[in-house]
Amino acid sequence: MIIRKLRLQRGWSQEQLSQMSGISSRTIQRIERGQKASAESLKSLAAVFEIDFQQLKQEIEEMNTQKDNKATTLITDEESRAIEYVRNLKGFYSHLVVYVLVIILLFIVNYMTSPGYIWAWWVLLGWGIGIISHALRVFGVFALFGPEWEKKKIEKRLGRKL
Repeated sequence: MIIRKLRLQRGWSQEQLSQMSGISSRTIQRIERGQKASAESLKSLAAVFEIDFQQLKQEIEEMNTQKDNKATTLITDEESRAIEYVRNLKGFYSHLVVYVLVIILLFIVNYMTSPGYIWAWWVLLGWGIGIISHALRVFGVFALFGPEWEKKKIEKRLGRKL
């Protein structure tokens, strides 16, 4: 279960973790469900998560002794959504800072090379549309293709009914 928490904190799928660790997806699923893991598997996972093997082993043993108190060791769906939102917000702010710095630089270059024609406005406009689109997606103003839409499409593709 600690493996699931570490994996979700990094935003990895089970398949991604499988590829990075060299452990099968099925084994990762079993470990995440609380089944016993071999020392070799734990060593691979500890290396991927960049934590000490003994520390990982100790945390797993502590979790096995505290199975009654699962709520404190698992990431809830709400926490997972919060982590994803913060990552998206960070990406937007990074995008915005790069946009502002590059636009300022382009206006300086434009002024120094051809002050008679200000071509940097076109870049400001085009990239600005992208920034606005990114902001709308992050802040959920128009959630046309949001999580609910994705869930419906996945369920439809798998042939399940909601």
